[in-house]
Amino acid sequence: MDLDHRPSDYGSKKDTKGEKIAGGRYVKPSRPSRPKDPPPNDGSPAPSRSESRPNTLPADVRKRDAVVDAFKHAWSAYERDAMGSDEYHPISHRGSNLSYSGGIGYTVVDALDTMLLMGLDAEYERAKKWVAQELSFDHSGYFSTFETTIRVLGGLLSAHYLTGDKLYLQHAADLGDRMLGVFDTPSGLPVGSVNLGGRSHSGGGSFSVAEATTLQLEFRYLAEVTGRTAFWHKAEKVMQVVNKARLPSGLAPIDMDGKGEFVRSRIGMGSNGDSYYEYLLKQYIQTNRTEPVYLQMYTDAMQGVHDYMVWKTPTEHLTYIAELQPLPGKDDWKATDAWVSQPKQEHLACFLAGSLMLGATTAHLRDPATAASRPPHMSELSATGQRDWETGVAFLEACMDTQKTATGLSPEGVHFRTPADPKGEHDWYIKGSKESTTPPYDARYMLRPEISESVFLAYRLTGDPRYRTYAWDIFSAIERHCRLPEGGYATVLDVDELPVRYLDKQETFFLSETLKYLFLTFADEKVLNLNEVVFNTEAHPLPIFKPSIQPLFTKYSS
Repeated sequence: MDLDHRPSDYGSKKDTKGEKIAGGRYVKPSRPSRPKDPPPNDGSPAPSRSESRPNTLPADVRKRDAVVDAFKHAWSAYERDAMGSDEYHPISHRGSNLSYSGGIGYTVVDALDTMLLMGLDAEYERAKKWVAQELSFDHSGYFSTFETTIRVLGGLLSAHYLTGDKLYLQHAADLGDRMLGVFDTPSGLPVGSVNLGGRSHSGGGSFSVAEATTLQLEFRYLAEVTGRTAFWHKAEKVMQVVNKARLPSGLAPIDMDGKGEFVRSRIGMGSNGDSYYEYLLKQYIQTNRTEPVYLQMYTDAMQGVHDYMVWKTPTEHLTYIAELQPLPGKDDWKATDAWVSQPKQEHLACFLAGSLMLGATTAHLRDPATAASRPPHMSELSATGQRDWETGVAFLEACMDTQKTATGLSPEGVHFRTPADPKGEHDWYIKGSKESTTPPYDARYMLRPEISESVFLAYRLTGDPRYRTYAWDIFSAIERHCRLPEGGYATVLDVDELPVRYLDKQETFFLSETLKYLFLTFADEKVLNLNEVVFNTEAHPLPIFKPSIQPLFTKYSS
């Protein structure tokens, strides 16, 4: 692969000439070139990068190393009790697989790049040995197309990117070949389950918009490094179908049918909807801003978000992102007046805070040929960029406000108070909490990363130390309430209950996302330069590149 696509540093020992990567090799730090776009048209000067952007954001070594220790506590327990299993149950000290015929190493592959970034050489070498000797996709059971792509394919590609080791690329190409058939449907939308051993698939009657449109970063990069255009064009066709079916608002309901049309279903930034919007921006960033069709789709979608989904609470004036439900009895349910707002927000939706801030400083600059200052000067951003930045900053504050629980952990979902609701301790509440001895699903904390992800992006884009304070608050709450003495971390069933009760599960994304984003917040900023990488939705860093494959999806359906 092209060494210029590699990151300049990812946390290992350094010398004065380059940055060390796995295997002891060094690469010269580099920055991707940016396309030349028209200059700003309002004549307002922006501060130069050299004048306004701090040279570096140095590491907070003590806090960074505390996160590394937490990863070691989680990983060593998994390695002791369940090495190679897809999932880990730390209370019962056992693993489980997602198929009756065996697992495909979800946890191992998901954690590879985190070990590399943290410089955990011994742990990484043992994990690599497992991949080399044990990883096989010859299993006749069915696996989720979406989860296998973002966790396993994304993890393999990221490990290859960081190390240049062909072992990972060989496995990634094998997996991609086995999955390619999921796109062979009448509409081109990928089915939800794949039999990797039999190279067959199931489903096809209905599709989740997020699951269908959160494969593109992975398959496009796989195409780029293998030269296999089929990987690119199959994934790209999905975006054409969704673009054609979009609502006038630019928003996307969560469900589609076998014909590639949206069906009456909710619109939201949480489950089954979230990463559709995330990947619109990231596809534009991935190919170094050379595909404006994704910028147009993203801009339209964020306009729809601001028109219909951004609300403020009546007392504390928290900015939150509501869900939209289709009104019953409306024949033209796609019309903009056929929806009603619901003041419900999932933890998952908090990714959008950082995404809006990232989009403002990459997709909505007045002069795209220059980099934004840190923090960005408002004169550097277009009017759309200023709006998105302000919403992202305010929305992150609302997400952090949901950490004000007995444990300091944010729940899976909250409802925000409207003027019709009685006042409470906060401008939000957990629906059904305290109503029975069994906590509601929304009350749990599943080791989720979305707030930590947005905090990381906010810190990198501003340099504001308050975001490191937020990250430490999140990490400290996890350490107090999710860490198990004998090893591992577990889901907390009710964030407002002390002492806590647990669900016996350590999610793989805790290793790949939550701890990675917390680590990166406290690490030196040269660890994964945001000008050089884009994170998939499982926090696997992939390089920004100019594609050698000719995209076929270039025409925007307005």
